[in-house]
Amino acid sequence: MQLNTLGLVHEFLRQTVRPGAVCIDATAGKGRDTALLCRLAGETGRVLAFDIQQEAVEQTKALLEREGLRAEVYLDSHANMARYVQPEAVDCVVFNFGRLPGGDPKIMTRSESSLAAIDAGLSLLRPGGVMAIALYYGGENGYEERDAVLAHLETLDQNRFTVLSCRWANRRGEPPIPVLVWKEH
Repeated sequence: MQLNTLGLVHEFLRQTVRPGAVCIDATAGKGRDTALLCRLAGETGRVLAFDIQQEAVEQTKALLEREGLRAEVYLDSHANMARYVQPEAVDCVVFNFGRLPGGDPKIMTRSESSLAAIDAGLSLLRPGGVMAIALYYGGENGYEERDAVLAHLETLDQNRFTVLSCRWANRRGEPPIPVLVWKEH
């Protein structure tokens, strides 16, 4: 496992997502998380991926095709994911908040839609389901979304959800923050 945010999130997914799982990659980006979820959920699983950028949707579809994987890839906001799946039917939701690496730096996730998407994702999780968030911030993105997401997660009912937010104590700059969420049984 790589000792960085992405490595930690991917290891969490490997430990929690099983064949047959229903998974959502709420911010498809280049499709790497979508592909991982497809491999973990297997042939009997279902994976949905969302992005608001046509470029990201095309990159995700191309990666899946190259790797022989299948997923439902939608050009739509992560805030609208509840339109595509029933409540409490999802095993895993994954977010990478920030912007598409190499993409237009003016296009990035925003706290308004991200908080709505988190709430939608939480309502879709079945008991025992998980959410993994990689929270990129700073630079063009600023800090508003980071602060809003972390503050929002602190308000979740501790009897329904367990939230683990990790901070890299000795990493310089603005290292992304991994956040792991479990919905209680």
